[in-house]
Amino acid sequence: MASAILSEELLCSICLSMYTDPVTLTCGHNFCWECIDDALNTQDESGDYFCPDCREKFNKRPTLKRNITLCNVVERFLSTQSHQEEITGIRCTYCIDSPVPAVRSCLHCEASLCDNHLRVHSKGAEHVLTDPSTSLENRKCSVHKKILEYYCTEDAACICVSCSLAGEHRGHQVEMLDEASEKKKNKLRNVLQKLITKREKTEDRVQSLEENRRKAQEKASGEVERVTALITDIRRQMDDLEKKILSEISRRGEQVSLSLSDVIKKLEIEKVELSRKMRHIEELCNMTDPLTVLQDPDTGDLCNPEMDGGDEDTGGQDGDDEETSGQDGGDEDTGGHDKTYHIDVDVITGILHAAFSDIITYLQTITPEKKNKMREQSPSPEVFGTGGDPEKVKVSGKGGIYGEGPADILLDVNTAANNLLISDDLKTATYKRIRQNRPETAERFLYNQVMSGRRFTSGRHYWDVEISGSWRWKVGMCYPSIDRRGPPSYIGNSDMSWCLYKEPGYNNQYSVIPDSKVIRLPQQISSDRFRICLDYEAGQLSFYELCNPIRHLHTFTAAFSEPLHAALCVYYGSVKITGSSRCEEPSS
Repeated sequence: MASAILSEELLCSICLSMYTDPVTLTCGHNFCWECIDDALNTQDESGDYFCPDCREKFNKRPTLKRNITLCNVVERFLSTQSHQEEITGIRCTYCIDSPVPAVRSCLHCEASLCDNHLRVHSKGAEHVLTDPSTSLENRKCSVHKKILEYYCTEDAACICVSCSLAGEHRGHQVEMLDEASEKKKNKLRNVLQKLITKREKTEDRVQSLEENRRKAQEKASGEVERVTALITDIRRQMDDLEKKILSEISRRGEQVSLSLSDVIKKLEIEKVELSRKMRHIEELCNMTDPLTVLQDPDTGDLCNPEMDGGDEDTGGQDGDDEETSGQDGGDEDTGGHDKTYHIDVDVITGILHAAFSDIITYLQTITPEKKNKMREQSPSPEVFGTGGDPEKVKVSGKGGIYGEGPADILLDVNTAANNLLISDDLKTATYKRIRQNRPETAERFLYNQVMSGRRFTSGRHYWDVEISGSWRWKVGMCYPSIDRRGPPSYIGNSDMSWCLYKEPGYNNQYSVIPDSKVIRLPQQISSDRFRICLDYEAGQLSFYELCNPIRHLHTFTAAFSEPLHAALCVYYGSVKITGSSRCEEPSS
């Protein structure tokens, strides 16, 4: 009701609406600015100015002054009024002529009351007042039509007094609504606290994952930079190698060209001299005077029977044995230079092929230490890929390029049978009676075997093994499609693998096995170190005994149709990979 009275005081007497931009006349009355301005404009015609409310006259048109206080009151009233209507939206049930917002609702009367009607409302205990509500019937028992005052904890329901005393909730434990509500609020607060804690943990987890993602991106960027720098370095080395090889080819080509030019000049001189002699002989043959023919000093030696061999070799040069011998040597030099030149080109081509294979292998196994080593030393073409060790250039008396130095073959634990223990450096396989606790997968061998992770699809390669405490073993190579379970899984027992086999017993009997065909070796073998050499394009797999000198044992020939992996089969003791590289096969 107070708000209704206040709203009447804020009405303009001209437009009968709430003040809009209120102004004050000197008599103290307030009007909307537009309303009083229009009224004074009408009074301009007569020149008589007066207040529309009190009719007080003014000698001249009054100056309009904005009433700031009243303007603020109107704005606050409108703001409060709209806010209250938004919150409740409930009008007084008894204010029929003009809608007035309700301030309380009576559950007993099921009516909403404004301030004016609330003053005269009954104060009886049964008249329970609550905040304004439109669903008052929901606050009463649907059976007894009484106010819901209690909460049944057993049935989790709000009930009236009749339900508690005589209804279906009789004898149940009940609580007052406020008490039950407070307990539920406490539980909800506990739940809220747990949710807040959980959300904080989730936020921490998100931040941790974001940090991990950032670190992963930084690491990836670092790897990109490292690999880019590595490839740039490799390209630089390849450019240097290309320049050296091209320079060597040009130098040797110039040497051959100069040597051939000297020989050609000598032969041209010889040809001219031979032509002169031929013309002189023809002239003598056409002469009729026998005395002149017989007494000619230049042809005396040519007709000597002892000089016939010299004539054939030298082309008839008179008496100049040393020069003739030198020219013949020049002919030999010519052939020799031509032959040497072609041999050098072949060697240089082999160096280039080895260099490019080295680059591919280095990219697979490169480490920062190797990168630094590459920067510190740039090997010459003659020993490129030998790790700077000149001793590796020759094997068993035969000169040959042995490739890039150690490019380790590592054993793949995922293929190792559970009765094999693989060393930490992935180089040694040891037989164990106690099974290793590895998952049984399709790629794992069932018996005694393991294969390398690296595969070979081209080029020449070798790898060495050393046997320790084993009197029965197999070493060789296999396809990745080899069986992993049955008897064909043993290397040598199918057309997918080849091996050198140390047979059980004390007679040191060795065999090679292709496709289950056992071929006994006649050699007596005492070494426990062996070398396996692969020439993939030639389809050759060779086995050597690492003794002094190195000795060839056997070579398999096959048309390889799949990549090849190194493979070990250990029945007792251990087999260790001691070295591997790209190579040129040693002589047998």
